[in-house]
Amino acid sequence: MERLRSNAQFSDVYRTHRSFADDYFVMYVRENGESFNRVGVSVSKKIGNSVVRHRVKRLAKEAFRNSENMFNSGLDIVFVARKNAALMSYSDAQRSLMGLAASHRILQKAGN
Repeated sequence: MERLRSNAQFSDVYRTHRSFADDYFVMYVRENGESFNRVGVSVSKKIGNSVVRHRVKRLAKEAFRNSENMFNSGLDIVFVARKNAALMSYSDAQRSLMGLAASHRILQKAGN
């Protein structure tokens, strides 16, 4: 899993305006023209202190890492945490991630 790091990379993804949201995350997706996915997680100070923010980031990245093989290739994906993310469990993060991916239609077909 590659990571989005710079502000410019995040801005490029935000500019596509392709987003879906649920109780825990807003997910932005754009094609990157590569053969791999890049992921970024954004957690505002409004979510909580640094311990809470880091936990939310770890949960989101781990949920993506464990299901990365189910995603189409060549995508830049940004997760923006919402207020409820401070209280989520790993299973909530996994369920949220898969639901948002299904909304974006970026999951591979079962036969692929």
